[in-house]
Amino acid sequence: MNYVTDDTMNAYLRTVQPMYDGVLGEIQKEAMAAEVPIVPPEVARLLSVLLTMQKPKNILEIGTAVAFSAGLMCRYLPEEGTVTTIDRYEVMLKDARVNIKRMGLEDKIKILEGDAADILPTLEGPYDVIFMDAAKGQYQAFLPHCLRLLPVGGLLIVDDVLQGGTIAQTRFSVPRRQRTIHKRLRNFLWEITHNDALETSIIPIGDGVALCYKKKEIEWKEPEVRTEGETDDAE
Repeated sequence: MNYVTDDTMNAYLRTVQPMYDGVLGEIQKEAMAAEVPIVPPEVARLLSVLLTMQKPKNILEIGTAVAFSAGLMCRYLPEEGTVTTIDRYEVMLKDARVNIKRMGLEDKIKILEGDAADILPTLEGPYDVIFMDAAKGQYQAFLPHCLRLLPVGGLLIVDDVLQGGTIAQTRFSVPRRQRTIHKRLRNFLWEITHNDALETSIIPIGDGVALCYKKKEIEWKEPEVRTEGETDDAE
């Protein structure tokens, strides 16, 4: 996996921040050993701090994977709280269902199976926290739905926004097959840092985490497309 911090720093952070306990910790260790794409330990700990502060009742997750992050977020919910999680990949959802049962969270985690682009417009919310860790090239398309579903005071957390640091390079310095996602992520980062409804910070841990606090309601407008004078390429 690509990280924006070097291996020495990652190794150090993982010696001072303990793995999670119980079944959640078992799932974390199993996923890391099998190189399943879950949030890295340092990002998981950031989630723990943010959710402790935010005290959400309802959370929306876009990108279930094996349900590690959904299980983690459940730790910070009140008794009546829920996590709704969206994924379209059955190969992941099969393991997610097993893990949700292992954690005894069948009544707390609701899986919506399908493409987030189709599901998000059908949701009503509100969700106090939205955690987005899905197809990076779709983040900008998902953003209007996230803003609609978040109340004022809600928090949007977006993982993997820096492409291993290559997001800071020009489009022509990255491999051609990665140029479309590079352009889309740059446009997404521009939008969340210049949107009047959001207070945003981009944190260079893991592969980059964007934190967006919704401070007011505004009418959604199509984001300005900031290009570098080139046409789109296939991802």
